[in-house]
Amino acid sequence: MRVLIGSIVLAALVSAGPVLAAGAKSERPKSACFRPDDVNGFTVIDDRTVDVTISPKNVYRLTLFSPSPDIDWSLRIGIYSRGRSWVCSGYDAEIIVPEATGRRRYPVTEVRKLTPEELAAEKKK
Repeated sequence: MRVLIGSIVLAALVSAGPVLAAGAKSERPKSACFRPDDVNGFTVIDDRTVDVTISPKNVYRLTLFSPSPDIDWSLRIGIYSRGRSWVCSGYDAEIIVPEATGRRRYPVTEVRKLTPEELAAEKKK
C-alpha cells in the first residue's frame, strides 16, 4: 500500500513540476532584473531612493533600507550583488557609497523597473 501511495504522490509531483516552474518564471520576467556591471549612471531621487541607468530605456528604481544623507554628494556609487550576478528584488543588493573614512553600505529593499511613462515624466523635469 505504501508503494502505491508513494507512486501516486511521485506521479502528481512529476506532472505538476512543469506547471509550477512555468508559474515561477512568469512572476519575474528577465527584463525586471539587471546586472550591476551594466549600470552606467545613477540619479539620486531622495536620501532613500536611487535610479540606476542601464540604457536610456532601462532604468531601475532602488529603495534603500535606511536614509543615506551622503549619497546625494557622491560622484560615484557601487552596487554589490549578494550571492548572484543579477539584481531582481530587494535584498539582492547593497549600494556602496565611498566617503573620506572608507565606505558605507546601504541595503536595497526594493527594485522596480521604471515604466516608459515614468521615464517620459522624468525627462520632462
